[in-house]
Amino acid sequence: MKVVIVSGISGSGKSTFLRALEDAGFFCIDNFPIILIQRFLKVCESPDSTITKVAFVVDIRAREFFDKGKKIIKDVKDQYNAELIFLDSSDEVLIRRFSETRRMHPIYGSPNVKDALIEERRAIEWLKRLSNKIIDTSHLTVHELRRVVMGIYSKGSQGIKINLMSFGFSYGIPLEADMVFDVRFLLNPFFIDGLKDKTGLSDAVGEYIQSDEVFKKYFLLLCDFLLYLIPLFEREGKSYLTVAIGCTGGKHRSVYVARELEGVLTSKDYNITTIHRDINR
Repeated sequence: MKVVIVSGISGSGKSTFLRALEDAGFFCIDNFPIILIQRFLKVCESPDSTITKVAFVVDIRAREFFDKGKKIIKDVKDQYNAELIFLDSSDEVLIRRFSETRRMHPIYGSPNVKDALIEERRAIEWLKRLSNKIIDTSHLTVHELRRVVMGIYSKGSQGIKINLMSFGFSYGIPLEADMVFDVRFLLNPFFIDGLKDKTGLSDAVGEYIQSDEVFKKYFLLLCDFLLYLIPLFEREGKSYLTVAIGCTGGKHRSVYVARELEGVLTSKDYNITTIHRDINR
């Protein structure tokens, strides 16, 4: 049985994540008491049960169960090989989201969201430390987050799922990245008239980057490196891999490299999801 526990900071996208899991065939339960998780999973294991994939959201709303919850979560991870996914976002983004939706913090009910977030982070730090994966949703739209979930958990896919993400170092390294590649040494279209306002999805930008022999050599090495590593990750049982490609602003070089890498890996029949995090900044 596949078991996923979703946790994270209020406003970071847990509801979106859970809805996507439901679309991927999971039996999903929000705000489930931690002390009942093991009992529910035993019901799922009964001969009459048809549930093969189940997901829970566990967060600050269940704080009254936290004292007993730490051992329970550890036991569930060990017994069912459960994945614990922690969603996070910057305080700036979370405060803006609360403001846009006109919601107060779900637990502390305080108009001072910043203080509430500080207290929440302190209270659920243990969940973050136990997590298999931390996903920073600061720069992801609800549609992009859904694509990430479906790319990892959709029931029609086989083998390891690979998430490619282009980003700008100016806006921070993605927390969820398993591997980060810095391509700031490549020719920068930002300084070329007619290319500055285009993106790495533009043919003109691609032709400019490709004109440099350094790119050609680097890209071949990058592909060989990943094609060597991916089967090793699969052999160890890793179900998904996030590869982040970064340049200065996340608009030109990283986008182009991620796009080209997507083509190569897709041609090898890998299940690919690509997100250009900072392309519109």
